[in-house]
Amino acid sequence: MQTESINSSPLNPVLKQVTQRIKQRSAESRKSYLAQLDEAAQQGPARGAMGCSNLAHGFAACGADTKRKLSGDVVPNLAIITAYNDMLSAHQPYEKFPAQIRQAAEDAGAVAQVAGGVPAMCDGVTQGRPGMELSLFSRDVIAMSTAVSLSHDMFDAALCLGICDKIVPGLLIGALSFGHLPTVFVPAGPMPSGLSNKDKAAIRQAFAAGKVGRDELLESESAAYHSAGTCTFYGTANSNQMIMEFLGLQLPGGSFVNPGTSLREALTVEAVQQAVRITRQGGEFMPVGRIVDEAAIVNAVVGLLTTGGSTNHTMHLVAIAAAAGIILDWEDFADLAEVVPLLAQVYPNGQADVNHFHAAGGLGFVIRELLSAGLLNPDVNTIVGRGLHLYTQAPSLHEGRISWSHAPENSGDEDVVRSVTTPFQPTGGLKVLGGDIGRAVAKVSAVDEAHHCVEAPARVFRNQSDLAEAFERSELAGDMVAVVTHQGPLANGMPELHKLTPYLGLLQDKGYKVALLTDGRMSGASGKILAGIQVTPEAALGGLIGRIQDGDIVRVDAENSEIRVFADLKNRPDPEVDLAANSRGTGRELFGTFRKNVSAATVGASVFLRNEIGS
Repeated sequence: MQTESINSSPLNPVLKQVTQRIKQRSAESRKSYLAQLDEAAQQGPARGAMGCSNLAHGFAACGADTKRKLSGDVVPNLAIITAYNDMLSAHQPYEKFPAQIRQAAEDAGAVAQVAGGVPAMCDGVTQGRPGMELSLFSRDVIAMSTAVSLSHDMFDAALCLGICDKIVPGLLIGALSFGHLPTVFVPAGPMPSGLSNKDKAAIRQAFAAGKVGRDELLESESAAYHSAGTCTFYGTANSNQMIMEFLGLQLPGGSFVNPGTSLREALTVEAVQQAVRITRQGGEFMPVGRIVDEAAIVNAVVGLLTTGGSTNHTMHLVAIAAAAGIILDWEDFADLAEVVPLLAQVYPNGQADVNHFHAAGGLGFVIRELLSAGLLNPDVNTIVGRGLHLYTQAPSLHEGRISWSHAPENSGDEDVVRSVTTPFQPTGGLKVLGGDIGRAVAKVSAVDEAHHCVEAPARVFRNQSDLAEAFERSELAGDMVAVVTHQGPLANGMPELHKLTPYLGLLQDKGYKVALLTDGRMSGASGKILAGIQVTPEAALGGLIGRIQDGDIVRVDAENSEIRVFADLKNRPDPEVDLAANSRGTGRELFGTFRKNVSAATVGASVFLRNEIGS
């Protein structure tokens, strides 16, 4: 792997200021976290001092040679934490990974054990259905499952096998609770390209308009999502993979290598070998809690902004940072967005998918461009060494072995990825909006500039089904800001409202001014409709968004980062809304404690941060 640095400009003053601000804001909490990390690191894994019965339970199913190795601290023991299931296309390839990892660990003089599994649900399956109300909460369940997996204290490092929306953030939050352990994330890669995203979106809108039937829609969807591997649009799953590289927790350039290829298999072996190297026994000790620091978190935010990534990460990154004792605020996203250019257009921001993005230069090209402009903190820890310049590399396979080379110096397709001198837009793909009802997030990278500001009468709905039914009754005509309330984490778990996209898109195509305002989420695939989402405070907590009424004039203004409601909301009573149905069925009974104790979206929508609720 190349080690030479690259030419970089002095740090952008805003990036430098935001990084320093986060350090100052987090001084006490980060100090406490690192003290806990250092104490655990000094103790080391407990298996060498375990009682004989405890240890025997820990390796009872192992062979004699493995038992001998694990009887003391003879070799590193790697914990495999897997999100495998064979329903999710992204996670189906993980079925064979544990055997491959165990063999690679043995070849590297180590041992690997499956320490535990974590749930992995698919937002694509649950869109518009009751199960979606468990989706965001599943992140914290995954974090706790990860902690349980590592709690046996038998391990010297962890390998996290996860891809999709809540799974990677949950794995990382859980791993950071064992921040003294080195942790390597092991991706499985995207499926090959199928039906184009443009054609898929057109069929969805045609179905919403009643022009095609269910059989044609299902045929289209099946042609788009057609094999093992991650969905190829740039939603939360692929944003996760990008962030893991910007954080230095995955191998460089490996996020978007397709499953089942020789290179993918070689990268998995290399990930195991690297995990062994960064254990204490391997001599290059690098715990995950020392990688995820304030500078790295800023780099992850920059990655999100420059690639037009998923709005879900305005919550996930806040929760991840908190798990490492770091206080990240939406103000930090807003300030960085003003200086970070948009360098990628991947669907829904453009027509390309992640395979096209990878072929055009991918993350290595983007990271080098940003480093050269002083828009990333370069001097950070990673799993492969010191310095983010190590992530300007691309892997390839020669005679069965991986070799590393510099990422392309020029874009392979300027419709997909560009240099910092010719960006798609000079500012990042996200905006933080403020106003008289609180704060919200808007993804503008996929929205035409002509629609960056919408002022129109409100149409208020209490759920997305009501809006869909109103559309089907032909009740929605004219300019409109669709206000969908009581969709926040406390109300019903904050489901994604992606089901609304085709209906609102059709109205916009008819020439109407259309925007969405909600305390719920939109999918990482949110597209061409201007949407102020994750409004905080949420309606169920008395947020003023709940007091908006039909006919109120609402302005959603991404150009000036503003939300305005031209009505006297403060003197109106809160509406009476029955949320009882959100607490029954599809497992929702089990999550009442989560709904009661979840924090606001601005602080990660996490059950681990209850004292911050409503902020």
